[in-house]
Amino acid sequence: MKKEETVKLISSDGFEFVVDRRAAMVSNTLRNMLTSPGSFAETQRGEVRFPEISGAVLEKICQYFYWSLHYSSGKESEFHIEPEITLDLMMAANFLDT
Repeated sequence: MKKEETVKLISSDGFEFVVDRRAAMVSNTLRNMLTSPGSFAETQRGEVRFPEISGAVLEKICQYFYWSLHYSSGKESEFHIEPEITLDLMMAANFLDT
């Protein structure tokens, strides 16, 4: 996979997740960051830092991106969320507009 086809998401605690660009576009916030005209650092480097999102939460968000792509055709499937990260995950999902 070419570098242009991926996006690196970096959590507050330094974990890096390289995801398919199509998967990242599930997030309206990321889509706007990565496709806006102009010279945003995120667009140029293909990476986005999240100083407020932990690695555990960002990992779950990345899993959701792929789950959403796979099940967007209307197939019923359940996305499991661990109770201990629910609140942080909801806040991150709100920020990412997913």
